Amino acid sequence: MRRLPPLPLLPAHELVESFVKGSGPGGQKVNTTSSAVQLKHLPTGIVVKSQATRSREQNRGVARRILARQVDDLRKGPASRSRLLGAVARQRKKRRERRSRSRSRSRSRSCSQHEDEEHEHGEENEEEAHMDRRGG
Repeated sequence: MRRLPPLPLLPAHELVESFVKGSGPGGQKVNTTSSAVQLKHLPTGIVVKSQATRSREQNRGVARRILARQVDDLRKGPASRSRLLGAVARQRKKRRERRSRSRSRSRSRSCSQHEDEEHEHGEENEEEAHMDRRGG
């Protein structure tokens, strides 16, 4: 398998980091602590906010990964890591669908052959039963 290119490392001097209060579900704990992290990449102007967990450090890591992915998409376009991952996932899905289709076809063929055999045997059994009723 081909190795994917690494995400770009974003130098600290290109980032503006701020801690803001979270919003959404979670109630008082989320609304009163400044654990959400907002990062701005100065060269591109991309702003990312993360409040995945209640920990500042974990949110900082999540925000940096998201920002690195977005910067990579912007800089490299179709050759970016996330687009390559998407292409790999689509190929796997197609392969699974093809395999599933071929398996279901082979099953339906074997089932129809089995039904044909039963049908042939059924006709023979009906003729024998008819002959028995006649007394012959």
